Amino acid sequence: MTITAEPITDAQRIRGMEMPWNRVLNSTAAPAGAAQALNPWYPQEFLAECVETIPEAGDMMTFVFRRVDGAPLAFRSGQYLNIDFPIYGPDEVGVSRSYSISSAPTAPWTFDITVKRDSHGLVSPWIHEIVRPGSVLEMLGPVGAFHLPDVDRRARYLLLAAGAGITPLMSMIRTVHSLPGHAEVVLLYHGAAPGSFAFSEELGHLAATDSRISIYYSLGDRSSPGTWEGMVGRLTPAMIEQVAADANGRQVYACGPEGYLNAAAWMLRHVGVDDSSINMEFFSGDCQTQLEYREEVAFASEIAQEFPESATEEFSEPQPSELEFYTANRNAETILESDGLPTEAIDIVAPVEEFYEDTTKFETVGTGEFVMTFTQTGKNVRINAGEQVLDVAKAAGVRIPMNCQEGMCGSCKVIKLQGEVDMNHQGGIRAREIAAGKFLPCCSIPQSDLIIEA
Repeated sequence: MTITAEPITDAQRIRGMEMPWNRVLNSTAAPAGAAQALNPWYPQEFLAECVETIPEAGDMMTFVFRRVDGAPLAFRSGQYLNIDFPIYGPDEVGVSRSYSISSAPTAPWTFDITVKRDSHGLVSPWIHEIVRPGSVLEMLGPVGAFHLPDVDRRARYLLLAAGAGITPLMSMIRTVHSLPGHAEVVLLYHGAAPGSFAFSEELGHLAATDSRISIYYSLGDRSSPGTWEGMVGRLTPAMIEQVAADANGRQVYACGPEGYLNAAAWMLRHVGVDDSSINMEFFSGDCQTQLEYREEVAFASEIAQEFPESATEEFSEPQPSELEFYTANRNAETILESDGLPTEAIDIVAPVEEFYEDTTKFETVGTGEFVMTFTQTGKNVRINAGEQVLDVAKAAGVRIPMNCQEGMCGSCKVIKLQGEVDMNHQGGIRAREIAAGKFLPCCSIPQSDLIIEA
């Protein structure tokens, strides 16, 4: 007996895509508490506990978290979190980094971040080696304007990823797969080697079981081994048209290094994609940010070489009590026997300007009603009310690291020693950091003269 299988047709689906919170939040004037908890509109500060770690290809690791307060994490597919990592110890200021959420918001009780290890980096090796189930970290988010829309009646997407840029796009693919509705998703994923594509097993499963999802891989300009069945070559207009001949009718989401995205933007325009349909996440910061970072690291290394290790240890290690070293009782009248110099009592609440009496010697540049004094650069920069602090500082040659320039990522965060600003941030800074005098110059305009530690 011969059994003939009937051809499988596509499932019948409702038109387009709609995020689950959108319908609930728009159904009544005052959504119920459970619905409100899924509202992704505003970033929050919270603690999160790692509950699982999952090794991924390409020297990447997925860390699964849950909020300590038991609440779900409401976010949009493609957004990221700003996370504090206590690299220098629990009592020291944490090092802040932003990582995209790679899980889908439709399963909000846990959430994932996927981190690529950079052997020359400061944070990613620490995360891979130290963060384990039970680790608790401080987080702020969600933040970011790079995400799927809440409602899309067409829902036709082209996703372009290079390397670790796959993480926010993975959240988008998982979200589409988890929701009803008609959609068309094409992912073109560039990697360095056949074994370097993170999530490849899951992506293969999704492409095989969900007719709405198509996956393509490319090795860039590297030679391909005999077993490689994917594409080869860097991104080109022809490659875009090969995987999505109707690219000009899709919303495009691209994430990766700056060089890749700059090339992608030109190629997308070449195949007819309008700028309004191109959404990009510069995963590694712009060239200038990376250049400045390398220069700062090199400068710090040079300074470190000028001091013996024992000198730094003297200031970081407590004095052993058994040595019974004499400690002088310093006060305003004390004469120190070691150097014969009198000490001077300092009022710790003295106005900031008393510590910067020589700022008038700084070079003054620009025009404007207010003066911004940059203590590390040694420069006074004039600025008009209504001008962004970062824009004017950058034009005057003041180096401040930056990335999004929209108040979301927090990379330009600096300390304001004196003065007032009007800051319109999008979640890139914590309340306690603002209370401690920090601000984001990318989204701040001056309200008075400023003294800035930069």
